[in-house]
Amino acid sequence: MAHLALDTKIIDRCRKLAAEIAQPIEQLINTHTTVAIERATLRLLGVNGAINRGGQMYPEANAIIEDLHKEKVLDRGVLHWFVNGMIQKKMTAQELGNAVALRKINLLKLPMADDNEIKSKARELCEKAKASIIEKREYRDSIRKETNDRFDSEGKNGPLLYVIVATGNIFDDVIQAKAAAQAGADAIAVIRSTAQSLLDYVPHGATTEGFGGTYATQENFRIMREALDEESKRLGRYIRLTNYCSGLCMTEIAALGALERLDFLLNDAMYGILFRDINMKRTLIDQHFSRRIIALSRIVIHTGEDNYLTTADAVENGHQVLASQFINERFALHAHMTQDLMGLGHAQEMDPEHPNVFLLEIARAQMTRDIFPKSPIKFMPPTRFKCGDIFYSHLMDAMFNFVGVLTGQTIQLLGMATEAMHTPLLQDRWMSIKNAKYIFGGAKDLGKEITFNKGGMIEKWAEKVLNDTLAHLEMIHKKGLMKAIEQKAFAEVSRTETGGKGHDGVMLRSPQYFNPFFDIL
Repeated sequence: MAHLALDTKIIDRCRKLAAEIAQPIEQLINTHTTVAIERATLRLLGVNGAINRGGQMYPEANAIIEDLHKEKVLDRGVLHWFVNGMIQKKMTAQELGNAVALRKINLLKLPMADDNEIKSKARELCEKAKASIIEKREYRDSIRKETNDRFDSEGKNGPLLYVIVATGNIFDDVIQAKAAAQAGADAIAVIRSTAQSLLDYVPHGATTEGFGGTYATQENFRIMREALDEESKRLGRYIRLTNYCSGLCMTEIAALGALERLDFLLNDAMYGILFRDINMKRTLIDQHFSRRIIALSRIVIHTGEDNYLTTADAVENGHQVLASQFINERFALHAHMTQDLMGLGHAQEMDPEHPNVFLLEIARAQMTRDIFPKSPIKFMPPTRFKCGDIFYSHLMDAMFNFVGVLTGQTIQLLGMATEAMHTPLLQDRWMSIKNAKYIFGGAKDLGKEITFNKGGMIEKWAEKVLNDTLAHLEMIHKKGLMKAIEQKAFAEVSRTETGGKGHDGVMLRSPQYFNPFFDIL
């Protein structure tokens, strides 16, 4: 594969700056908890039921945490109160969870066991939860092996064909997902219902009425994973499953995704901050715990830097994407993720009328591949400049596919001819897969047959983006990440440290706080 002659000293300096930028956030993470982390802790112990509240099924984990948070005792951690309840009432986590959610038992009115007994029992339960995640991971990996998984994090087997389903009805999604797999898709992303990331609870059970997508629930995960396992065995080719692990329930979605054997999760605090106005402290703290779970489950994350170029000019602001990728890499390493789990995101979003636009797109795509050689890079299709002309749209997708195979991308999210008009129909997805298979097959080894001119336009553009990235990271380092975000360092969007949704769910840990998951995940 051809490579660009990039200055490794600048790359090393960018990584050093990213580590220093992340350090104050890591200190914040190590001294705070959130309502979502405490809910995820209960879910990992097995509290995944729901009660009828206000005419809908409301998660037991939410009911329990809300009551403790109102009493201002959650800074010690839910395990202190909940595990004591298990000891006193001699109940399982599921039994106690239901009783406490229904307010039949008040955890704060129970006698307290010895602290050492509570901590010992809590660690035992957390170790059991960890073993369950590992068991699910190993079962998933056995199916991958049985069905000839061709995924390679470095993209050596060519880009995976990655497509979306978004009917709003999980059972209709299954039909479309199977049809896509039969047409050649390697990975299915179940688009999440519009604005679910702003819900501070995970809906319960199978759902059939999402808007613009289907609700991410544990039961929906199970239904789709079971269907794709069946299809994988029938086709003799493993089909990966993706869902969305961002927003106010990031940690819980990570836990449920691990338990239901997902392969990919879109997991990025920066996306939530910039595009969903979620409080930056809340989501950065939540992201860390979610990634600890994801690392144990060995799920590949996808980050959302591609979205920056939908609101900021892609020609002028490509360096913002690379700067964010360096920072996201640092946060992932802090959560004990390995590089082969970091599916860093970027996109082909430059104005198609720009002179030599494909040379510039190739430069940025190859630069990303070269700087993060062990990461399973996710390449996003053009959307910003798509219009109602489906033939031109299809051509744009074809050229995107060409850039992807030429530069050795790992995961190629296929564009749709009707991107600008409506949620794709079955035949649109079939057209996109046929398009990609033709180009990926016809140009499979082209990247091995070419070299980039030293001092040529492609190399010079990559150098410019890298230099601009260094300057951008220097600026962020000087101001601090939160202040830089406030001053529109990314995507031309401003957010504040105390603004956004979910800030009231952030707590400083008390000196007595404990949660063994932080040690054992």
